[in-house]
Amino acid sequence: MSDSDDPFDEIISAETDRDPDLAVIEAGSRTLRTQGTPPEAQVPTRPEDPELDKALRDVEAELATRWGETKLEPSVSRIAALMDVLGEPQRSYPSIHITGTNGKTSTARMIEALLGAFELRTGRYTSPHVQSVTERISLDGAPISAERFIETYEDIKPYIEMVDSQQQYRLSFFEVLTGMAYAAFADAPVDVAVVEVGMGGTWDATNVIDGDVAVVTPIDLDHTDRLGETPGEIATEKAGIVKQDATVILAQQPVDAAQVLLKKAVEVDATVAREGLEFGVVSRQVAVGGQLLTLRGLGGEYEEVYLPLHGAYQAHNAAVALAAVEAFFGVGSQRPEPLDIDTVRKAFAAVSSPGRLEVVRRSPTVVLDAAHNPAGARATAEAVGEAFDFSRLIGVIGASGDKNVRGLLEAFEPIFAEVVITQNSSHRAMDADELAAIAVEVFGEERVQVEPRLPDALEAAITLAEEEGEFAGGGVLVTGSVITVGEARLLLGRG
Repeated sequence: MSDSDDPFDEIISAETDRDPDLAVIEAGSRTLRTQGTPPEAQVPTRPEDPELDKALRDVEAELATRWGETKLEPSVSRIAALMDVLGEPQRSYPSIHITGTNGKTSTARMIEALLGAFELRTGRYTSPHVQSVTERISLDGAPISAERFIETYEDIKPYIEMVDSQQQYRLSFFEVLTGMAYAAFADAPVDVAVVEVGMGGTWDATNVIDGDVAVVTPIDLDHTDRLGETPGEIATEKAGIVKQDATVILAQQPVDAAQVLLKKAVEVDATVAREGLEFGVVSRQVAVGGQLLTLRGLGGEYEEVYLPLHGAYQAHNAAVALAAVEAFFGVGSQRPEPLDIDTVRKAFAAVSSPGRLEVVRRSPTVVLDAAHNPAGARATAEAVGEAFDFSRLIGVIGASGDKNVRGLLEAFEPIFAEVVITQNSSHRAMDADELAAIAVEVFGEERVQVEPRLPDALEAAITLAEEEGEFAGGGVLVTGSVITVGEARLLLGRG
């Protein structure tokens, strides 16, 4: 086959506008009849032991007295001071650092699964959590136990208090959790840490590590009040995780964001691999419970990779994760051969991502998805249309007040027959009536129902989905916020 006949060359030639969909050829119009079901996403529940549950609640209560994740003082001085008194635990293992707007947690889980399949001990730090704060810190692919979470907090608590007394502001909730994660990883010890930024990059608390591999998932508009009002401005902040001589794995980006990231890479002499050029999705087919992929990595093609997650965006996350792990192992630089294909297939087949197009009930089908900004909502809406054959889809939407809720609702409008507007228990939740007023402008009054209590909203949506009859194909999608999804997950018996 000549170079001009290579299907990956077709991807490159089509990438002029950096449209993620153009990287997908042989798109999923066919269905592969695979055997088996996708792995169930595991999320920790409350401890059954009353004393242990009380101890965990006490720690959670202490953490809740600190600045929440929406109150920030853009600096790493406090977390750096904590790392100093702890003996720099984050320096005791190599790290893969992940930033971007959407797809960070799913990509982190895929990276973790791949590293674990190659028999490395992993630590993963992600945020926010779906149901339990202990989810944020994982060892060997599983959230740490409540006992270990409490022990880690108690171990570093004296050092936290020491730093608190020396700083203008106390350590925040997120800074304390970051310190706990880095200490837990060093104590384990792990072979590699997979770390997702909380917000931005340069001044994010996680940015006291020097990631050997820096990953940037797609950048879009979110947290514009803190990060900037254009993708390029936001990329300037996120580029802060790119360190001297690192390898940078870039998902497809808006042109202005790509320019910023590439400029930073040049400044610090980092090596860059770009989706659609050095790696990417060659093909994908819709499969039962997920999709079948051919991925082009830094070391060659990986065929017949089954991913038990829905949506084109998850295929792109998989390509990014694979390239990140290849870079970590030196594929494409120190070693020319690709990773073992059977190990890669095994790893991806075991991936789960709670609250990301997760089916939690049948008859009618109820799907949970944590999309919370317009870009995420557009990707979810597209994936729902591809992966599910709903004749009538009801939305349950509870969003945070600091998000672009109009853009979120507009992205979902084409796929929802009706919406039930609600709110979660967080102090950040937008008032249901306020959200409903915007929903009426987007959907029209006849398509909007308001149920401020989430249990009532779920019941109302399920009733609406059942109106067409048991076999009519009605469904429910719960979305708008990670917190809404987490609370719905509990109500629907998961966790």
